[in-house]
Amino acid sequence: VGAALRQPPRPILSRHALPGMSFHVRMRHPCQWIRFEGWRLAKETITGMTMLRTPWLATISIGLVLLASACSPGPMPGSSRSGETPGLVAATGTRTPAPSDNRPASRPTPTLSLDRSTSQPTATWRGLTVAPEARCSQYDPDEYSYPQSVEPRIVAQMGDIIYGPYTGRWFSSTRETDIEHIVARSEAHDSGLCDAGPATRRRFASDLLNLTLASPQVNRSQKVARDGAEWLPAVNRCWFADRAVRVRRGYGLTIDRREVDALEAVLSGCSSVEMVVVPASAQPTVTPTSGTSSSVDALAMWDDNGNGRITCREARNHGIAPVHRGHPAYPYMTDGDGDGVVCE
Repeated sequence: VGAALRQPPRPILSRHALPGMSFHVRMRHPCQWIRFEGWRLAKETITGMTMLRTPWLATISIGLVLLASACSPGPMPGSSRSGETPGLVAATGTRTPAPSDNRPASRPTPTLSLDRSTSQPTATWRGLTVAPEARCSQYDPDEYSYPQSVEPRIVAQMGDIIYGPYTGRWFSSTRETDIEHIVARSEAHDSGLCDAGPATRRRFASDLLNLTLASPQVNRSQKVARDGAEWLPAVNRCWFADRAVRVRRGYGLTIDRREVDALEAVLSGCSSVEMVVVPASAQPTVTPTSGTSSSVDALAMWDDNGNGRITCREARNHGIAPVHRGHPAYPYMTDGDGDGVVCE
């Protein structure tokens, strides 16, 4: 028995072969050989009534059975536990498969589910998700309605002045101005509000953080529904860019890559994002002879180093670049190409 345990597994000839056919049992472990032979000898001893005639054979059979029980656990030959019934190999060398109900149950094939949110990380910028605009439902301006009564509140938040921060222009009456949405309603719709409810859309349309005043020319012909990548004001660019970011963040709106680049170019050079109010006394006065504007306070407002000139760096720091002809700062700047725009 000890020698058998030390020998590698080998085919064992079964004495129960059918007439005219011989089979071999393929053993995978010495314990299998011991268990198989022990049960075979025990069976022959009992059925052949050799227990009484050959006590030594009965002793060997019982010893093999007891030794088999000490081997690694597993079913005896003929057991129906899957994976333990030794397969039979015919004399021809071809495998005769074990019954299908004794085969190990096949494991489910693992499938890989692609999580787009993790395999393609979403880019963010200043707390905003960067994504292309997408119109998930039809845009209807009536769903973004706001009362005209919001106009006095806009005036009040600017210090009770009727002022257009995009151009630095003062107005004598609100009849000369339009209510302007910094982030246009259609822009907000395509940036996430297309999936919002009516109450959220109306709240956005009346949110003072997103409202200002502008002349009809600026509101209807220049700004219209453009975003920061398509249009920037001549004055208060830092204020405008900061408001656009804060409004989008407040409503969970996305922002596209082009606007990110445009607004970052503005905000990265800002020392302040407060609204610059050009004093009424500094409003440009155009004379018929020169066609230029003058302002007694322009140097005090934008000439940081006190040299009597306003540089593009100073203009950008104050959020007034590019400076157009007619702006209070223009006479104190150098328009190299004479196109009427400085620091473009």
